Amino acid sequence: MTRTAFFISDGTGITAESLGRSLLAQFENVDIRMITKPYIDSIEKATNLVEVINGTAVHDGDKPIIIDTIVDETIRNVIREAEGFKIDIFSTFLKPLEQELDTHSSYTVGRTHSIGQDEVYMDRIHSVHFALDNDDGARTHQYDKADVILVGVSRCGKTPTSLYLALQFGIRAANYPLTEDDLDEDGTLKLPRALTPHRHKLFGLTIDPRRLAAIRHERRPNSRYSSMDQCVQEVGQAEGIYRQLHIPFIDTTRFSVEEISTRMIAEMGLTRRFSPR
Repeated sequence: MTRTAFFISDGTGITAESLGRSLLAQFENVDIRMITKPYIDSIEKATNLVEVINGTAVHDGDKPIIIDTIVDETIRNVIREAEGFKIDIFSTFLKPLEQELDTHSSYTVGRTHSIGQDEVYMDRIHSVHFALDNDDGARTHQYDKADVILVGVSRCGKTPTSLYLALQFGIRAANYPLTEDDLDEDGTLKLPRALTPHRHKLFGLTIDPRRLAAIRHERRPNSRYSSMDQCVQEVGQAEGIYRQLHIPFIDTTRFSVEEISTRMIAEMGLTRRFSPR
């Protein structure tokens, strides 16, 4: 079964898309084509979009799913005329909240994702800069300022996780790659000297060697770096050091960056400087 879903907003569309994707992800047997339409902030844009939605309904043979966060009631009324199954997030939730809180909503477009509080915005910027500056073991002298230090073999997901932690939660995350340079004379992996003073901040990432080999093959095909033997060896050594030193770790093979990050925050007891956007 294939259906089309429209995420519509008179702002960025981030809220509609995030909630819509979360809801639709529960229906694994349905193939859903997702279309985000931000900044539908005029009658003309809304009217044109309704034509697109109605055309999609004819093409698909099924009503599209419409999830919107339109604040302007006039524009929202235009969208209501579309041939689709409509989920109006604001009218569904704001009215009951107004009754419970005994006050009216401000109905402000873009309220969720505007800069708003400068302090929160600057925290996000500083955290992203920190993640970029401390990517791949670049500046180990700044580790005293890190909230968490991700460790793992090359291409196991350290960089995207560090950036996600920074952007979504304001967490200052550094990451350090475990490489052959960190091997003892007997060939066993040891904790790099730069990480020793910060063991309490370390969180390990691991990955299925087959998946790792596939990822590395895209970068350096037919190389020792991407060979199965090399991947098995590196992953085994990394997991060995995690267990030996009681470093918490997670397998990134089947988890999204969102799941990896939230599990890490819970396990490490990290403090979020702000909530996700």
